Amino acid sequence: MCLGIPGKVTKIYEQDSTSMASVDFDGVEQAICIATTPEVVLGQYVLVHAGFALNVLSDTEAEETLKILRDLQEFNNRLTEEDQTK
Repeated sequence: MCLGIPGKVTKIYEQDSTSMASVDFDGVEQAICIATTPEVVLGQYVLVHAGFALNVLSDTEAEETLKILRDLQEFNNRLTEEDQTK
């Protein structure tokens, strides 16, 4: 199973003739290859898997996905807390 995570492009640059971007994942910046999404512009969200941008997302799509991931994390944290109290 693969998991693509939305991140916001904060910087676009070239490294060794490859299009790259700094992408913000909720406060964590990562270097991502954007060669497969040459249309991306600064401030847009991209869906990232294994260090590669798979496609550009609208702000709405990205925010909905991030909310689902946060809700899932919160649910998992509650389950963990319940298990620790047993």
